[in-house]
Amino acid sequence: MKWQQIPLGGIQTNCYIVENADRTCLIFDPGGEAKKLINLLNSRRLKPLAILLTHAHFDHIGAVDVVRERYSIPVYLHKQEEKWLGDPKMNGSDFFSLIEPVIVNPADEIMKEEGALQIHDFVFHVYHTPGHSPGSVSYYFDKEGFVISGDALFQGSIGRTDLPGGNQIQLLKSIHDKLLTLPEETYVLSGHGPVTTIVDEMDSNPFLNGF
Repeated sequence: MKWQQIPLGGIQTNCYIVENADRTCLIFDPGGEAKKLINLLNSRRLKPLAILLTHAHFDHIGAVDVVRERYSIPVYLHKQEEKWLGDPKMNGSDFFSLIEPVIVNPADEIMKEEGALQIHDFVFHVYHTPGHSPGSVSYYFDKEGFVISGDALFQGSIGRTDLPGGNQIQLLKSIHDKLLTLPEETYVLSGHGPVTTIVDEMDSNPFLNGF
């Protein structure tokens, strides 16, 4: 199993493709540029099985409907943001004057609790990591040694908490209780910026010192 990072959209949000040897794949946070993403998937002859969202902010969902329709696949989202996809005020697109309101059709699969999730041959864990937004989740692939953290944890930083439902204390608690308990060598695949590791953020992230 391997993964690929693809920055998409005006804010260059990281979309991730996680694929198996049989060329089936999962798509995480297709934030925009649907045509670019579809061309990449088709050029590599990948077979998408599902779209999984770390959260429902506009820059993580912009290509959802086009990609979902192209491959007839379900979209997974946490229950606390079930209504956000179709609400520009909640998904944040109303806050930025240069961005068209983002309205996406409802998710097909609503995640209501943490735990193991299996889609075809993909097996991973879902952790509820709120703070950046109420329904933020992280997807941990323990055997492969990486976690897709969305906008919870970045290299040297953490997610913003000034959008609807944001809470910095809650975010720091999520990071410490859920992410920093993962093996230190775990790769952190963030929603923006470069890949990092748990140990690097434990050692050098200024937002995590002294919490």
